[in-house]
Amino acid sequence: MASRNKTVVPEARAALDKFKMEAASEVGVNLKQGYNGDLTSKQAGSVGGQMVKKMIKSYEDGLK
Repeated sequence: MASRNKTVVPEARAALDKFKMEAASEVGVNLKQGYNGDLTSKQAGSVGGQMVKKMIKSYEDGLK
């Protein structure tokens, strides 16, 4: 099975990683650079949820 975790714009990888680290910090999850397979599902979901929340807020703020 091919990896679906491919960045369409490779130059965006650093910005996405920074965004993920900021979101993790906001929800109190300690991420490290590289592999974070030791996170619980709850922790990983919290980070992803925070990222989505911030993206939606940014989009909504742009509509105003």
